[in-house]
Amino acid sequence: MELDIASASIVDVYYLLTGIVTPRPIAWVSTLSLTGVVNLAPFSFFNAFGANPPVVAFSPSLRRDGSKKDTLLNLEALPEFVLNAATAPLLEQVNLSSKELPPDESEVALTGLSTIASVKVRPPRVAESPVSMECRVRQIIPCGTGPISANIVIGEVLMMHIADEVLDEAGRVDPRKLRTVARLGADYWCHTSDLFEMKRP
Repeated sequence: MELDIASASIVDVYYLLTGIVTPRPIAWVSTLSLTGVVNLAPFSFFNAFGANPPVVAFSPSLRRDGSKKDTLLNLEALPEFVLNAATAPLLEQVNLSSKELPPDESEVALTGLSTIASVKVRPPRVAESPVSMECRVRQIIPCGTGPISANIVIGEVLMMHIADEVLDEAGRVDPRKLRTVARLGADYWCHTSDLFEMKRP
């Protein structure tokens, strides 16, 4: 199979890209609207890109009708967010929080989750998540203007909250205890519990 992007369907490109680039970690992002509504949504275009300073990036793509998602609108008005760990015990809530709600309704209430105040940013953390990172937006980069086009949000991590029960004896995160989940193509997900070790040369 060969695909010339210039003449391909946007939807076909999306499904092929998300099927090829796997597994994709989940940025479970809480933001705050100017009216005080907490938005919570998962994004699988996400990763960490540096440690000095600690930098993360995720992409709230435009909807298929070309409109902006609540997360992006919130960040444009209040450039702060929290990344909450999407873990196996919370998988149903992570998935449910992807439902599109009116801007004045919160996914926190929909999922039955609770929040806890952050220390350095205004959006709250998900209390049930074992790891949360408070972030400040450094830059938002629009990549296109049509449906499903990306908006790369680059954030600087200001504060980390890590539950002791997911740490190993050295004080580092133990993936067997954290148990994050990741996205594959179509409706497939995967667990990060199938582990092997390999030392760097």
